[in-house]
Amino acid sequence: MNAEDGPSLVWGIIMVMLLVSSLAARRLPIGQMAKMALAWIAIFTLFFVVFSFRFEFLAIWERTKAELDGTAAQTSVGEAVQIKRQDDGHYWVQVEVNGKDVKFLIDSGATTTAVNSATARETGIDVDVSGYPVIINTANGRITAQRGSAQSLQLGPIELTDHKVVVSESFGDTNVLGMNFLDGLSSWKVESNVMTLQP
Repeated sequence: MNAEDGPSLVWGIIMVMLLVSSLAARRLPIGQMAKMALAWIAIFTLFFVVFSFRFEFLAIWERTKAELDGTAAQTSVGEAVQIKRQDDGHYWVQVEVNGKDVKFLIDSGATTTAVNSATARETGIDVDVSGYPVIINTANGRITAQRGSAQSLQLGPIELTDHKVVVSESFGDTNVLGMNFLDGLSSWKVESNVMTLQP
Protein backbone atom coordinates (compact mmCIF):
# COMPACT_ATOMS: atom_id res chain seq x y z
CA MET A 1 0.00 0.00 0.00
CA ASN A 2 1.32 3.47 -0.95
CA ALA A 3 1.35 6.27 1.58
CA GLU A 4 -1.20 8.06 -0.63
CA ASP A 5 -3.57 5.06 -0.44
CA GLY A 6 -3.86 5.33 3.36
CA PRO A 7 -6.02 8.49 3.54
CA SER A 8 -8.20 7.26 0.67
CA LEU A 9 -8.82 3.93 2.43
CA VAL A 10 -9.58 5.66 5.72
CA TRP A 11 -12.07 8.00 4.06
CA GLY A 12 -13.66 5.04 2.29
CA ILE A 13 -14.13 3.16 5.56
CA ILE A 14 -15.57 6.26 7.25
CA MET A 15 -18.05 6.79 4.41
CA VAL A 16 -19.20 3.16 4.54
CA MET A 17 -19.65 3.33 8.32
CA LEU A 18 -21.66 6.54 8.04
CA LEU A 19 -23.80 4.97 5.34
CA VAL A 20 -24.47 1.79 7.33
CA SER A 21 -25.25 3.71 10.52
CA SER A 22 -27.62 6.11 8.73
CA LEU A 23 -29.50 3.23 7.11
CA ALA A 24 -29.66 1.31 10.35
CA ALA A 25 -31.09 4.35 12.13
CA ARG A 26 -33.99 4.42 9.69
CA ARG A 27 -34.92 0.81 10.65
CA LEU A 28 -35.72 -0.23 7.09
CA PRO A 29 -36.34 -3.85 6.03
CA ILE A 30 -33.11 -5.76 5.40
CA GLY A 31 -33.78 -6.14 1.65
CA GLN A 32 -34.49 -2.46 1.11
CA MET A 33 -31.51 -1.51 3.26
CA ALA A 34 -29.23 -3.74 1.18
CA LYS A 35 -30.47 -2.17 -2.09
CA MET A 36 -29.93 1.35 -0.79
CA ALA A 37 -26.50 0.44 0.54
CA LEU A 38 -25.47 -0.99 -2.83
CA ALA A 39 -26.78 2.09 -4.63
CA TRP A 40 -24.79 4.44 -2.37
CA ILE A 41 -21.68 2.28 -2.66
CA ALA A 42 -22.01 2.47 -6.45
CA ILE A 43 -22.31 6.26 -6.27
CA PHE A 44 -19.28 6.54 -3.96
CA THR A 45 -17.31 4.22 -6.26
CA LEU A 46 -18.19 6.33 -9.31
CA PHE A 47 -17.10 9.53 -7.59
CA PHE A 48 -13.89 7.85 -6.45
CA VAL A 49 -13.09 6.61 -9.97
CA VAL A 50 -13.80 10.02 -11.52
CA PHE A 51 -11.66 11.76 -8.91
CA SER A 52 -8.82 9.25 -9.23
CA PHE A 53 -8.70 9.50 -13.03
CA ARG A 54 -9.56 13.21 -13.27
CA PHE A 55 -6.35 14.07 -15.16
CA GLU A 56 -6.91 11.27 -17.69
CA PHE A 57 -10.53 12.40 -18.20
CA LEU A 58 -9.29 15.98 -18.64
CA ALA A 59 -6.80 14.84 -21.30
CA ILE A 60 -9.57 12.94 -23.12
CA TRP A 61 -11.80 16.02 -23.00
CA GLU A 62 -9.05 18.28 -24.35
CA ARG A 63 -8.38 15.83 -27.18
CA THR A 64 -12.09 15.58 -28.01
CA LYS A 65 -12.48 19.35 -27.95
CA ALA A 66 -9.46 19.72 -30.23
CA GLU A 67 -10.97 17.25 -32.71
CA LEU A 68 -14.27 19.13 -32.68
CA ASP A 69 -12.81 22.60 -33.21
CA GLY A 70 -10.21 21.42 -35.73
CA THR A 71 -7.04 22.10 -33.76
CA ALA A 72 -6.01 18.48 -33.14
CA ALA A 73 -3.94 18.42 -36.34
CA GLN A 74 -1.89 21.51 -35.53
CA THR A 75 0.86 21.68 -32.92
CA SER A 76 3.52 24.21 -32.01
CA VAL A 77 7.09 22.92 -31.97
CA GLY A 78 9.27 25.70 -30.64
CA GLU A 79 8.54 28.67 -32.88
CA ALA A 80 7.31 26.47 -35.73
CA VAL A 81 3.80 25.17 -36.37
CA GLN A 82 3.24 21.66 -37.70
CA ILE A 83 -0.03 20.71 -39.40
CA LYS A 84 -1.07 17.18 -40.31
CA ARG A 85 -2.88 16.54 -43.59
CA GLN A 86 -6.55 15.81 -42.93
CA ASP A 87 -8.57 12.90 -44.33
CA ASP A 88 -9.85 15.13 -47.16
CA GLY A 89 -6.24 15.70 -48.31
CA HIS A 90 -6.11 19.34 -47.17
CA TYR A 91 -4.35 21.24 -44.42
CA TRP A 92 -6.85 22.92 -42.10
CA VAL A 93 -5.87 25.26 -39.27
CA GLN A 94 -7.51 27.36 -36.59
CA VAL A 95 -6.36 30.98 -36.86
CA GLU A 96 -7.08 34.02 -34.71
CA VAL A 97 -8.23 36.89 -36.93
CA ASN A 98 -8.33 40.12 -34.93
CA GLY A 99 -8.57 37.94 -31.80
CA LYS A 100 -11.41 35.68 -33.02
CA ASP A 101 -10.99 32.00 -33.96
CA VAL A 102 -11.52 31.18 -37.63
CA LYS A 103 -10.99 27.93 -39.52
CA PHE A 104 -8.80 28.24 -42.64
CA LEU A 105 -7.65 26.02 -45.46
CA ILE A 106 -4.00 26.51 -46.41
CA ASP A 107 -3.78 26.66 -50.20
CA SER A 108 -0.47 27.38 -51.92
CA GLY A 109 -2.42 27.66 -55.17
CA ALA A 110 -4.23 30.78 -53.95
CA THR A 111 -2.40 34.08 -54.46
CA THR A 112 -4.09 36.00 -51.64
CA THR A 113 -5.76 35.06 -48.38
CA ALA A 114 -9.50 34.82 -49.08
CA VAL A 115 -12.18 35.43 -46.45
CA ASN A 116 -15.91 35.01 -46.84
CA SER A 117 -18.10 38.02 -46.11
CA ALA A 118 -19.61 36.59 -42.92
CA THR A 119 -16.16 35.99 -41.42
CA ALA A 120 -15.05 39.48 -42.47
CA ARG A 121 -17.99 41.01 -40.60
CA GLU A 122 -17.56 38.84 -37.49
CA THR A 123 -13.82 39.54 -37.18
CA GLY A 124 -13.91 43.24 -38.03
CA ILE A 125 -11.76 43.02 -41.16
CA ASP A 126 -11.39 46.38 -42.90
CA VAL A 127 -12.98 46.06 -46.34
CA ASP A 128 -12.43 48.68 -49.01
CA VAL A 129 -15.98 48.91 -50.37
CA SER A 130 -15.25 52.11 -52.28
CA GLY A 131 -12.42 50.64 -54.37
CA TYR A 132 -12.66 48.71 -57.60
CA PRO A 133 -13.40 45.00 -57.09
CA VAL A 134 -10.81 42.42 -58.12
CA ILE A 135 -11.54 39.52 -60.44
CA ILE A 136 -10.44 36.11 -59.10
CA ASN A 137 -10.25 32.87 -61.02
CA THR A 138 -11.48 29.96 -58.87
CA ALA A 139 -12.33 26.32 -59.47
CA ASN A 140 -15.96 27.43 -59.81
CA GLY A 141 -15.17 30.18 -62.30
CA ARG A 142 -14.43 33.89 -62.11
CA ILE A 143 -15.80 35.86 -59.14
CA THR A 144 -15.50 39.43 -57.91
CA ALA A 145 -14.10 40.33 -54.49
CA GLN A 146 -13.22 43.41 -52.47
CA ARG A 147 -9.78 44.14 -51.07
CA GLY A 148 -9.44 44.15 -47.29
CA SER A 149 -6.99 43.98 -44.43
CA ALA A 150 -6.84 41.98 -41.19
CA GLN A 151 -5.16 43.98 -38.45
CA SER A 152 -3.89 40.82 -36.79
CA LEU A 153 -3.65 37.23 -37.96
CA GLN A 154 -2.18 34.67 -35.56
CA LEU A 155 -1.51 30.95 -35.96
CA GLY A 156 0.16 29.62 -32.80
CA PRO A 157 3.41 31.59 -32.37
CA ILE A 158 3.12 32.99 -35.91
CA GLU A 159 1.60 36.48 -36.07
CA LEU A 160 1.18 38.77 -39.06
CA THR A 161 -0.15 42.32 -38.90
CA ASP A 162 -1.95 44.35 -41.57
CA HIS A 163 -2.45 41.16 -43.58
CA LYS A 164 -3.99 41.75 -47.01
CA VAL A 165 -7.08 39.70 -47.88
CA VAL A 166 -9.85 39.54 -50.46
CA VAL A 167 -13.46 39.31 -49.33
CA SER A 168 -16.47 37.93 -51.20
CA GLU A 169 -19.87 36.36 -50.61
CA SER A 170 -18.94 33.88 -53.36
CA PHE A 171 -16.37 32.12 -51.15
CA GLY A 172 -19.22 30.37 -49.34
CA ASP A 173 -18.22 29.00 -45.93
CA THR A 174 -14.55 28.53 -46.77
CA ASN A 175 -11.65 30.78 -45.75
CA VAL A 176 -8.27 30.28 -47.42
CA LEU A 177 -4.73 31.21 -46.39
CA GLY A 178 -2.95 31.99 -49.64
CA MET A 179 0.60 32.54 -50.79
CA ASN A 180 0.78 36.05 -49.33
CA PHE A 181 0.46 34.36 -45.92
CA LEU A 182 3.10 31.73 -46.74
CA ASP A 183 5.41 34.42 -48.19
CA GLY A 184 5.23 36.20 -44.83
CA LEU A 185 7.03 33.23 -43.20
CA SER A 186 10.76 32.60 -43.13
CA SER A 187 10.07 29.15 -44.60
CA TRP A 188 7.47 26.44 -45.09
CA LYS A 189 7.66 22.85 -46.27
CA VAL A 190 5.66 19.64 -46.58
CA GLU A 191 7.18 16.27 -45.61
CA SER A 192 5.40 12.98 -44.95
CA ASN A 193 1.95 14.62 -44.96
CA VAL A 194 3.06 17.21 -42.39
CA MET A 195 3.30 20.90 -43.24
CA THR A 196 5.80 22.89 -41.17
CA LEU A 197 5.50 26.69 -40.98
CA GLN A 198 8.48 28.65 -39.68
CA PRO A 199 7.86 32.29 -38.61
